[in-house]
Amino acid sequence: MGRSTKTALIVDDDEFFRMALRTVLTNTLGFSEVLEAETFDQATALLSENEVDLAVFDLTMPGMAGPGSLKDVRDRFPHLCLVMASVSNRREDILLALQAGVNGYIPKNIGLKDFSSALTQILNGIVYVPVSIATLGTAGSPDEIAPAQSKVAATLTPRQKDVLSLVVKGNSNKEIARELGLGEGTVKVHLASLFRTLRVHSRSAAAAKGAAFVWANARSIH
Repeated sequence: MGRSTKTALIVDDDEFFRMALRTVLTNTLGFSEVLEAETFDQATALLSENEVDLAVFDLTMPGMAGPGSLKDVRDRFPHLCLVMASVSNRREDILLALQAGVNGYIPKNIGLKDFSSALTQILNGIVYVPVSIATLGTAGSPDEIAPAQSKVAATLTPRQKDVLSLVVKGNSNKEIARELGLGEGTVKVHLASLFRTLRVHSRSAAAAKGAAFVWANARSIH
């Protein structure tokens, strides 16, 4: 809690991407130490041995079996700021990563300046996803959104959806209360109920899990 330094982990088998991202992390985002791993196994070992604040994982690298591989990382390190970076803009990959519990999904092709901006938003508590996921439409095929996730979304009340939408945006309890015209105590009650429904134990995990249907089902949330 009292640490004055920040440590990041880059998990990618592309040496040039690691070099570029290291520069962003140290020169722009203020990380004092940046660890690097070229495989999923190396990454999990480093996470176990070090106190890491932010981990950026490539989607396709040795040992990664798709976005679902990060679910184990999220379960083992619940307070880690976990980011997926990928050349893929496939909606399915983005949704699966969000279901696994990532705090954001950043396309690699957006350029270093925008990549840095996306990381800044994530570190400030906002769950970042590509704009494309909101513009692909909400109908989609039934297979695009996991049935279990759709069932969870269906159990939420309109007010719970309002609260969850603001949690995903990184709003504090006080800001949510002001935005929705509620007391902070009422907001806490809604959050406790959301945690139970989403089966999570932290605000960041609720935001990450909820983001999948906040964006994919934008019409029903707003």
